[in-house]
Amino acid sequence: MKAAGIDEVLLGEARAAVEAAGAVLRERYTTHARVRNIAEIFEELQANDNAVLPELERRLLAARPGSRWVEDELATGAMPEGEWWIVDPAEGNINHVHGMPEWAVTATLMRDNRPVLTAVHLPLAGDTYTAVAGHGATLDGEPLHVSTKTGLDAALVATGQAQPHEDEETYRRIGESVTALLTAGLVVRVSVPATLQLINVAAGRMEAFWQYSEVRSGLVSGALLVTEAGGVVTDIHGDPWTPARRDFLAAAPGVHRAVSAALAPVK
Repeated sequence: MKAAGIDEVLLGEARAAVEAAGAVLRERYTTHARVRNIAEIFEELQANDNAVLPELERRLLAARPGSRWVEDELATGAMPEGEWWIVDPAEGNINHVHGMPEWAVTATLMRDNRPVLTAVHLPLAGDTYTAVAGHGATLDGEPLHVSTKTGLDAALVATGQAQPHEDEETYRRIGESVTALLTAGLVVRVSVPATLQLINVAAGRMEAFWQYSEVRSGLVSGALLVTEAGGVVTDIHGDPWTPARRDFLAAAPGVHRAVSAALAPVK
């Protein structure tokens, strides 16, 4: 079987795994915040991970014998060669424990530092976004296409922080970048998680997402979905993006250059 055929089979396994995990997290979800302080927040975040992560790991490693597992969902930078699963068992976990609906389960297979297949499941909506490198991106089997807008003045764009307790320099850059795009664009959203912003870019609902981050788990699934939906994924300066880059930009082709130019003064 050719690599593409293998990846299509693996995608089915990945989709089944994230949907099963999503069902567990949906049972744990309430529409009110169930945390009162920082200790309870981290306790609930860990409880959600523990509820689904072991089974996700078992299923995905069994689906691709010889693949390896990234243990730290907040890991950054380039990876060793070979095949690795990057999984976020509760992408937007902070929203889940605060009773908000913006959360998902993601699984992406990386091959030599390139995402080659991904499945992102939104349990509350029942939606599953998937992509295989070179074969397009879909929402429940229907093809995704990025926006056709060509003017930044009509663009809806977004950013957000990758994790709690970013360094002060990163916060400064986020703030200055938001100001730059508020001036150049139509509307700027600042929220988490990254993956849910990126599926909106892939689906043509928004024109761009950028982030000052190397945290892989929030970027790799969306990077593949946007690319396969016809978008452009680079670093903020327009150079090819890899997990080793310190920042990230995904945009519709018609506005990518303008977003990059608007962000260029932010150092």
